Amino acid sequence: MLARRYLPSIPSLLALEALERLGTASAAGEELGLTQSAISHQLASLEAQLGVSLAARDRGRLVLTPAAQDFVAEAREVLHRLAQASLRLRANPEGGTLSLAILPAFGMRWLAPRLAGFAKAHPEVTVNLSTRLKPFDFATQGFDAAIHYGRQDWPGAAYMKLLDEEILAVAAPGFQAASPAEVLRLPLLQLESRTGDWGRWFAQHGLPGQRPPAMLFDQFATMSQAAIHGLGAALLPLFLIEDDLAAGRLHPLHGGPVPAAGSYYLVWPEARPPRAPLASFRAWLGREAMDKPTKAT
Repeated sequence: MLARRYLPSIPSLLALEALERLGTASAAGEELGLTQSAISHQLASLEAQLGVSLAARDRGRLVLTPAAQDFVAEAREVLHRLAQASLRLRANPEGGTLSLAILPAFGMRWLAPRLAGFAKAHPEVTVNLSTRLKPFDFATQGFDAAIHYGRQDWPGAAYMKLLDEEILAVAAPGFQAASPAEVLRLPLLQLESRTGDWGRWFAQHGLPGQRPPAMLFDQFATMSQAAIHGLGAALLPLFLIEDDLAAGRLHPLHGGPVPAAGSYYLVWPEARPPRAPLASFRAWLGREAMDKPTKAT
């Protein structure tokens, strides 16, 4: 631990953060339920503790120094994480919590239907879910683990492979294609994070070197609805469209499922000490993935 004399009090940090964000001591005091002089007192107390000047008066207003502004940016992250930790403790005072970042389509169609089994087996753990579409820095985000699609390319993370993915070229019943060349002439839809999928699909079906234009979407859920409503052909994971295929809202265009370029992984910060909630979740999720060891179908 750092020397305690370098740890500011929470009231002083809140006063400094509000002052930086709102611009005046009176506005900061109004938000925090304090007088303007109380804000100034908290600032003076923090300056005395740290031994540095944090603000100067300019035309009667307190203006933070550039160094103090940098300090506030870091302190704000710490305050946010402390508040989140308090919320997690309040939500589950008897046990641990697990904060998990998920991909929306995978989380909704594969993970969510299984989570009741984890809750039954581990009632002491509360799982908090948030959506993240791209890898992030575990050091600055309050997540214990994340679901990742791709390869083992997340810096500083440990991995557990969950399953491979198969994708299928599908469209609404009004679209037909008897060959890959006919698929190429259709309006195409693709995920903005997977712009190479159609090129790989055409190469696997005998038409290499294709980079066709396509309407872009940021999530599978939106793209699948666009395909259902007739905007064009889409490459979609089988686990996402099973119900739509069965109900006839979508149908295969040409050929069967093909392997996607990546796989799904559970990832967690490699350097962080293990916590019991994550260990329990990891063991449970590994067993769930073993039930369908190779395909997300």
